[in-house]
Amino acid sequence: MSTCATAQGYWATLKEGFPPKPTFSVDDIPDLTGRVMIVTGGNTGVGKETIKALLQHNATVYMASRSREKAEEAINDLKEQTGKEAIFLKLNLGDLRGVKRAAEEFLSKEHELHVLFNNAGVMIPPMGWLTDDGYDLQFGTNVLGHWYFTELLMPALLAGKETSPDGHARVITTSSSAGYVFTVNWDSFRDGPVRRKMGAQKLYSQSKFLNVVISHQTAKRYGNQGIIALSCNPGYLKTDLQRHITGFEKKVVDTLLHPVQFGALTQLWGGTMPEPAQHNGEFMIPWARMGKCRPEAYDDEIGERLWNYCQEQVKTIR
Repeated sequence: MSTCATAQGYWATLKEGFPPKPTFSVDDIPDLTGRVMIVTGGNTGVGKETIKALLQHNATVYMASRSREKAEEAINDLKEQTGKEAIFLKLNLGDLRGVKRAAEEFLSKEHELHVLFNNAGVMIPPMGWLTDDGYDLQFGTNVLGHWYFTELLMPALLAGKETSPDGHARVITTSSSAGYVFTVNWDSFRDGPVRRKMGAQKLYSQSKFLNVVISHQTAKRYGNQGIIALSCNPGYLKTDLQRHITGFEKKVVDTLLHPVQFGALTQLWGGTMPEPAQHNGEFMIPWARMGKCRPEAYDDEIGERLWNYCQEQVKTIR
Protein backbone atom coordinates (compact mmCIF):
# COMPACT_ATOMS: atom_id res chain seq x y z
CA MET A 1 0.00 0.00 0.00
CA SER A 2 1.41 3.38 -1.01
CA THR A 3 2.41 6.12 1.43
CA CYS A 4 -0.13 8.38 -0.29
CA ALA A 5 -2.96 5.89 0.30
CA THR A 6 -1.92 5.53 3.93
CA ALA A 7 -1.90 9.31 4.42
CA GLN A 8 -5.35 9.57 2.82
CA GLY A 9 -6.60 6.87 5.17
CA TYR A 10 -5.34 8.68 8.25
CA TRP A 11 -6.87 11.95 7.01
CA ALA A 12 -10.25 10.24 6.52
CA THR A 13 -9.95 8.77 10.00
CA LEU A 14 -9.23 12.17 11.55
CA LYS A 15 -12.10 13.90 9.74
CA GLU A 16 -14.64 11.48 11.14
CA GLY A 17 -13.50 12.36 14.64
CA PHE A 18 -15.52 15.58 14.25
CA PRO A 19 -18.91 14.60 12.80
CA PRO A 20 -21.83 17.02 12.48
CA LYS A 21 -24.59 17.03 15.08
CA PRO A 22 -26.83 13.98 14.64
CA THR A 23 -30.25 14.39 13.07
CA PHE A 24 -31.36 10.90 14.17
CA SER A 25 -32.11 9.94 17.76
CA VAL A 26 -33.27 6.75 19.45
CA ASP A 27 -36.69 8.39 19.82
CA ASP A 28 -37.08 8.05 16.04
CA ILE A 29 -36.95 4.24 16.18
CA PRO A 30 -40.34 2.70 15.37
CA ASP A 31 -42.08 0.15 17.56
CA LEU A 32 -40.22 -3.16 17.27
CA THR A 33 -42.79 -5.47 18.83
CA GLY A 34 -42.48 -8.98 17.40
CA ARG A 35 -39.01 -8.45 15.98
CA VAL A 36 -36.10 -10.62 17.13
CA MET A 37 -32.58 -9.26 17.26
CA ILE A 38 -29.10 -10.34 18.32
CA VAL A 39 -26.36 -7.99 19.48
CA THR A 40 -22.92 -9.58 19.80
CA GLY A 41 -20.76 -8.16 22.58
CA GLY A 42 -23.87 -6.54 24.02
CA ASN A 43 -22.87 -6.55 27.69
CA THR A 44 -20.81 -3.35 27.49
CA GLY A 45 -20.18 -0.17 25.52
CA VAL A 46 -21.95 0.43 22.22
CA GLY A 47 -23.55 -3.00 22.29
CA LYS A 48 -25.19 -2.36 25.64
CA GLU A 49 -26.47 1.03 24.48
CA THR A 50 -27.83 -0.61 21.35
CA ILE A 51 -29.69 -3.25 23.34
CA LYS A 52 -31.08 -0.57 25.66
CA ALA A 53 -32.65 1.30 22.73
CA LEU A 54 -34.00 -1.91 21.17
CA LEU A 55 -35.61 -2.99 24.45
CA GLN A 56 -37.14 0.45 24.90
CA HIS A 57 -38.87 -0.09 21.56
CA ASN A 58 -40.14 -3.56 22.47
CA ALA A 59 -37.79 -5.82 20.48
CA THR A 60 -36.88 -9.31 21.65
CA VAL A 61 -33.10 -9.02 22.08
CA TYR A 62 -30.43 -11.68 22.57
CA MET A 63 -27.24 -10.49 24.22
CA ALA A 64 -24.52 -12.68 22.69
CA SER A 65 -21.46 -12.57 24.95
CA ARG A 66 -18.62 -14.76 26.20
CA SER A 67 -19.19 -14.27 29.92
CA ARG A 68 -22.51 -15.28 31.47
CA GLU A 69 -21.62 -13.38 34.65
CA LYS A 70 -20.93 -10.11 32.84
CA ALA A 71 -23.94 -10.55 30.58
CA GLU A 72 -26.31 -11.22 33.46
CA GLU A 73 -25.03 -8.14 35.26
CA ALA A 74 -25.70 -6.06 32.14
CA ILE A 75 -29.10 -7.69 31.61
CA ASN A 76 -30.14 -6.84 35.16
CA ASP A 77 -28.90 -3.27 34.77
CA LEU A 78 -30.83 -2.83 31.53
CA LYS A 79 -33.95 -4.32 33.09
CA GLU A 80 -33.78 -1.68 35.81
CA GLN A 81 -33.45 1.04 33.16
CA THR A 82 -36.03 -0.20 30.66
CA GLY A 83 -38.33 -2.63 32.43
CA LYS A 84 -37.47 -5.15 29.68
CA GLU A 85 -35.15 -8.14 29.82
CA ALA A 86 -32.60 -9.21 27.21
CA ILE A 87 -31.82 -12.92 26.76
CA PHE A 88 -28.32 -14.27 27.26
CA LEU A 89 -26.72 -16.24 24.42
CA LYS A 90 -23.27 -17.63 25.11
CA LEU A 91 -20.96 -16.74 22.21
CA ASN A 92 -17.18 -16.88 21.97
CA LEU A 93 -16.29 -15.58 18.52
CA GLY A 94 -12.73 -16.84 18.95
CA ASP A 95 -13.89 -20.47 19.05
CA LEU A 96 -15.45 -21.61 15.79
CA ARG A 97 -17.07 -24.65 17.37
CA GLY A 98 -18.42 -22.37 20.06
CA VAL A 99 -19.82 -20.09 17.36
CA LYS A 100 -21.65 -23.05 15.89
CA ARG A 101 -23.03 -24.04 19.30
CA ALA A 102 -24.28 -20.49 19.84
CA ALA A 103 -26.06 -20.46 16.49
CA GLU A 104 -27.61 -23.85 17.18
CA GLU A 105 -28.77 -22.66 20.61
CA PHE A 106 -30.44 -19.62 19.08
CA LEU A 107 -32.06 -21.64 16.29
CA SER A 108 -33.46 -24.07 18.86
CA LYS A 109 -35.35 -21.15 20.41
CA GLU A 110 -36.21 -18.88 17.48
CA HIS A 111 -37.30 -19.53 13.91
CA GLU A 112 -36.87 -15.94 12.78
CA LEU A 113 -34.14 -13.32 13.15
CA HIS A 114 -34.88 -9.81 11.95
CA VAL A 115 -31.63 -7.96 12.72
CA LEU A 116 -28.18 -9.26 13.57
CA PHE A 117 -25.84 -6.63 15.01
CA ASN A 118 -22.27 -7.92 14.59
CA ASN A 119 -21.06 -5.46 17.20
CA ALA A 120 -18.45 -7.33 19.26
CA GLY A 121 -14.78 -6.68 18.68
CA VAL A 122 -11.30 -6.70 20.13
CA MET A 123 -8.83 -3.87 19.59
CA ILE A 124 -5.01 -3.97 19.76
CA PRO A 125 -4.59 -6.83 22.25
CA PRO A 126 -1.16 -8.22 23.16
CA MET A 127 0.47 -9.87 20.16
CA GLY A 128 0.64 -13.22 21.93
CA TRP A 129 -3.14 -13.51 22.01
CA LEU A 130 -4.64 -15.87 19.41
CA THR A 131 -8.09 -17.43 19.03
CA ASP A 132 -8.81 -20.93 20.27
CA ASP A 133 -8.37 -22.06 16.65
CA GLY A 134 -4.97 -20.37 16.26
CA TYR A 135 -5.94 -17.28 14.24
CA ASP A 136 -4.80 -13.76 14.97
CA LEU A 137 -7.23 -12.70 17.69
CA GLN A 138 -8.44 -9.60 15.87
CA PHE A 139 -9.00 -11.36 12.56
CA GLY A 140 -10.52 -14.44 14.18
CA THR A 141 -12.88 -12.50 16.44
CA ASN A 142 -13.75 -9.44 14.40
CA VAL A 143 -13.94 -11.08 10.97
CA LEU A 144 -13.99 -14.86 10.78
CA GLY A 145 -16.12 -15.50 13.86
CA HIS A 146 -18.73 -12.96 12.83
CA TRP A 147 -18.79 -14.24 9.24
CA TYR A 148 -19.40 -17.79 10.44
CA PHE A 149 -22.08 -16.73 12.93
CA THR A 150 -23.89 -14.80 10.20
CA GLU A 151 -23.74 -17.70 7.75
CA LEU A 152 -25.09 -20.13 10.35
CA LEU A 153 -27.95 -17.76 11.16
CA MET A 154 -28.83 -17.05 7.53
CA PRO A 155 -31.84 -19.44 7.55
CA ALA A 156 -33.35 -17.46 10.43
CA LEU A 157 -32.59 -14.16 8.72
CA LEU A 158 -34.25 -15.37 5.51
CA ALA A 159 -37.28 -16.41 7.57
CA GLY A 160 -37.23 -13.10 9.42
CA LYS A 161 -37.51 -11.02 6.28
CA GLU A 162 -40.90 -12.60 5.63
CA THR A 163 -42.36 -10.93 8.71
CA SER A 164 -40.36 -7.69 8.68
CA PRO A 165 -42.45 -4.60 7.88
CA ASP A 166 -40.21 -3.73 4.92
CA GLY A 167 -39.64 -7.30 3.70
CA HIS A 168 -35.96 -7.32 4.71
CA ALA A 169 -33.78 -8.77 7.43
CA ARG A 170 -30.60 -6.90 8.24
CA VAL A 171 -27.00 -7.63 9.19
CA ILE A 172 -25.23 -4.60 10.68
CA THR A 173 -21.48 -5.01 11.17
CA THR A 174 -19.42 -2.67 13.30
CA SER A 175 -16.23 -1.60 11.54
CA SER A 176 -14.17 1.49 12.38
CA SER A 177 -12.45 4.48 10.86
CA ALA A 178 -9.34 2.28 11.21
CA GLY A 179 -10.64 0.47 8.14
CA TYR A 180 -9.43 3.40 6.03
CA VAL A 181 -5.81 2.91 7.01
CA PHE A 182 -4.84 -0.57 5.81
CA THR A 183 -6.18 -3.21 3.43
CA VAL A 184 -5.06 -6.84 3.78
CA ASN A 185 -2.00 -9.03 4.07
CA TRP A 186 -3.16 -12.55 3.29
CA ASP A 187 -0.27 -14.12 5.20
CA SER A 188 -1.15 -12.52 8.53
CA PHE A 189 -4.30 -14.39 9.56
CA ARG A 190 -2.34 -16.97 11.55
CA ASP A 191 0.74 -16.42 13.66
CA GLY A 192 4.10 -16.14 11.97
CA PRO A 193 6.77 -13.61 10.95
CA VAL A 194 4.39 -11.63 8.71
CA ARG A 195 1.77 -11.23 11.43
CA ARG A 196 4.33 -10.29 14.08
CA LYS A 197 5.98 -7.75 11.81
CA MET A 198 2.65 -6.06 11.12
CA GLY A 199 1.93 -5.44 14.78
CA ALA A 200 -1.36 -5.10 16.63
CA GLN A 201 -2.38 -1.71 15.20
CA LYS A 202 -2.17 -2.78 11.55
CA LEU A 203 -3.85 -6.08 12.38
CA TYR A 204 -6.72 -4.13 13.94
CA SER A 205 -7.01 -1.86 10.91
CA GLN A 206 -6.95 -4.92 8.66
CA SER A 207 -9.78 -6.57 10.60
CA LYS A 208 -11.93 -3.44 10.41
CA PHE A 209 -11.29 -3.11 6.66
CA LEU A 210 -12.24 -6.75 6.20
CA ASN A 211 -15.47 -6.18 8.14
CA VAL A 212 -16.50 -3.80 5.36
CA VAL A 213 -15.42 -6.27 2.67
CA ILE A 214 -17.46 -9.10 4.22
CA SER A 215 -20.51 -6.88 4.68
CA HIS A 216 -20.38 -5.78 1.05
CA GLN A 217 -20.05 -9.38 -0.08
CA THR A 218 -22.96 -10.48 2.11
CA ALA A 219 -25.14 -7.89 0.40
CA LYS A 220 -23.93 -9.08 -2.99
CA ARG A 221 -24.74 -12.72 -2.24
CA TYR A 222 -28.01 -12.35 -0.36
CA GLY A 223 -29.43 -9.00 -1.42
CA ASN A 224 -31.78 -10.54 -3.98
CA GLN A 225 -33.17 -12.75 -1.19
CA GLY A 226 -34.12 -9.81 1.00
CA ILE A 227 -31.02 -9.43 3.17
CA ILE A 228 -29.68 -5.93 3.84
CA ALA A 229 -26.03 -5.92 4.95
CA LEU A 230 -24.40 -2.68 6.09
CA SER A 231 -21.17 -1.88 7.90
CA CYS A 232 -20.46 1.19 9.97
CA ASN A 233 -17.90 3.35 11.66
CA PRO A 234 -19.50 4.01 15.07
CA GLY A 235 -17.21 6.96 15.80
CA TYR A 236 -14.55 7.75 18.38
CA LEU A 237 -16.10 6.64 21.66
CA LYS A 238 -15.39 6.40 25.37
CA THR A 239 -15.55 2.63 25.81
CA ASP A 240 -13.33 -0.10 27.22
CA LEU A 241 -12.34 -1.08 23.67
CA GLN A 242 -9.30 1.21 24.06
CA ARG A 243 -8.08 -0.59 27.18
CA HIS A 244 -4.94 -1.87 25.43
CA ILE A 245 -3.89 1.55 24.07
CA THR A 246 -1.14 3.28 26.06
CA GLY A 247 1.18 6.28 26.02
CA PHE A 248 1.04 9.13 23.52
CA GLU A 249 -1.40 7.33 21.24
CA LYS A 250 -3.91 7.11 24.09
CA LYS A 251 -3.56 10.84 24.78
CA VAL A 252 -4.30 11.65 21.14
CA VAL A 253 -7.26 9.26 20.96
CA ASP A 254 -8.73 10.56 24.21
CA THR A 255 -9.06 14.07 22.72
CA LEU A 256 -11.41 12.70 20.03
CA LEU A 257 -13.69 10.53 22.16
CA HIS A 258 -17.44 11.04 22.40
CA PRO A 259 -19.94 9.59 24.92
CA VAL A 260 -20.81 5.98 24.16
CA GLN A 261 -24.48 6.84 23.55
CA PHE A 262 -23.46 8.46 20.27
CA GLY A 263 -21.80 5.26 19.10
CA ALA A 264 -25.03 3.29 19.09
CA LEU A 265 -26.81 5.80 16.85
CA THR A 266 -25.32 4.76 13.53
CA GLN A 267 -25.90 1.03 13.86
CA LEU A 268 -29.38 1.56 15.32
CA TRP A 269 -30.19 3.76 12.34
CA GLY A 270 -28.93 1.09 10.01
CA GLY A 271 -30.83 -1.66 11.76
CA THR A 272 -34.21 -0.01 12.26
CA MET A 273 -34.84 2.86 9.86
CA PRO A 274 -36.05 2.88 6.22
CA GLU A 275 -33.37 5.04 4.55
CA PRO A 276 -30.31 2.80 5.08
CA ALA A 277 -32.13 -0.15 3.48
CA GLN A 278 -31.83 1.70 0.17
CA HIS A 279 -28.01 1.42 0.35
CA ASN A 280 -27.39 -2.31 0.59
CA GLY A 281 -23.72 -3.24 0.92
CA GLU A 282 -22.64 0.27 1.84
CA PHE A 283 -20.85 1.91 4.76
CA MET A 284 -22.34 4.19 7.41
CA ILE A 285 -20.46 6.93 9.26
CA PRO A 286 -21.07 9.05 12.40
CA TRP A 287 -23.67 9.98 13.25
CA ALA A 288 -26.24 7.98 11.25
CA ARG A 289 -25.12 9.03 7.77
CA MET A 290 -24.12 7.14 4.64
CA GLY A 291 -20.46 7.32 3.68
CA LYS A 292 -17.75 5.36 1.89
CA CYS A 293 -14.87 3.22 3.02
CA ARG A 294 -11.68 3.03 0.97
CA PRO A 295 -12.19 1.82 -2.64
CA GLU A 296 -10.56 -1.58 -2.09
CA ALA A 297 -13.41 -2.56 0.25
CA TYR A 298 -15.67 -2.87 -2.79
CA ASP A 299 -13.17 -4.83 -4.89
CA ASP A 300 -14.81 -8.14 -5.79
CA GLU A 301 -11.46 -9.84 -6.25
CA ILE A 302 -10.58 -9.14 -2.61
CA GLY A 303 -14.11 -10.00 -1.53
CA GLU A 304 -14.21 -13.32 -3.35
CA ARG A 305 -10.81 -14.33 -2.02
CA LEU A 306 -11.76 -13.48 1.56
CA TRP A 307 -15.12 -15.24 1.33
CA ASN A 308 -13.50 -18.37 -0.10
CA TYR A 309 -10.86 -18.30 2.63
CA CYS A 310 -13.52 -18.10 5.34
CA GLN A 311 -15.48 -20.96 3.80
CA GLU A 312 -12.35 -23.11 3.74
CA GLN A 313 -11.71 -22.51 7.46
CA VAL A 314 -15.05 -23.92 8.60
CA LYS A 315 -15.32 -26.94 6.30
CA THR A 316 -14.34 -29.37 9.05
CA ILE A 317 -16.24 -27.75 11.93
CA ARG A 318 -18.60 -30.29 13.48
